[in-house]
Amino acid sequence: MPPSTIMRFINFWPPMLFSGIHVVAFDRLLRHVEVELRLAFWNRNAAGTQFGGNIYSMTDPFYPLMLMGNLGPGYVIWDQAAQIEFVAPGTTSLRAKFHLSEERIDEIRLATAGDKRYLAEFFVPITDRDGKLIATVKKIIYIRPKAAR
Repeated sequence: MPPSTIMRFINFWPPMLFSGIHVVAFDRLLRHVEVELRLAFWNRNAAGTQFGGNIYSMTDPFYPLMLMGNLGPGYVIWDQAAQIEFVAPGTTSLRAKFHLSEERIDEIRLATAGDKRYLAEFFVPITDRDGKLIATVKKIIYIRPKAAR
């Protein structure tokens, strides 16, 4: 299934749906995606704030999907590592914005030329509805061309 089709239906995928995570905007080229994590009684922690696992989950699939859509089926793409730093408690709905520039796509294609692997780093700020920084996520995505068989 093409990544753009997945993006249309990802709000109904149970891990997203039951966590309160919703894709609120994306462009047809999969260069920009915006995700919201709505605060609800089922995703609050014991302190009444956003559950940290859900905060990370709102960033999990998007850069790999965006890369798959932009690099095409000739690449192996998967999350290799991630790190999250919580800056403040999430007491409202939260937002994460993902951007993939043409220059970054060109950089990845150049770095993977000759069947080389590349570890692409992406940083995702997570903010509340007032724009206050709540967390930052660093994602490391493994990318390499599929071997010709």
